[in-house]
Amino acid sequence: MFDFILSSAHAQAATAPAQSPLISFIPFVLIFLVMYFLMIRPQKKRMQEEQNFINKLSHGDEVYTKSGILGKVTGIADKVVTLEIESGSKMKVLKSHIGGAAAPLFASNKK
Repeated sequence: MFDFILSSAHAQAATAPAQSPLISFIPFVLIFLVMYFLMIRPQKKRMQEEQNFINKLSHGDEVYTKSGILGKVTGIADKVVTLEIESGSKMKVLKSHIGGAAAPLFASNKK
């Protein structure tokens, strides 16, 4: 009985058509394309928008840092931004740690 199963398995393997290596590579290409459009491309776009925002910073902009600190830009250097946190209280923060514009956040607190 066991010999019959083995011989039929060998017969099926022998009659199966040889698959092209290109055909077996297609699923990997499809997986990469899906990963690119769902993960890599949106992340690059987000990083580009953040970099554009940081490059356009100017005095008086209300921003928040990635650590959650809200402040107004009072000074800008090559890599450092000075934020006014409270009345007269200032803090220096790396430009790369600026998270975004905080104008909508401040507007909601004033109501």
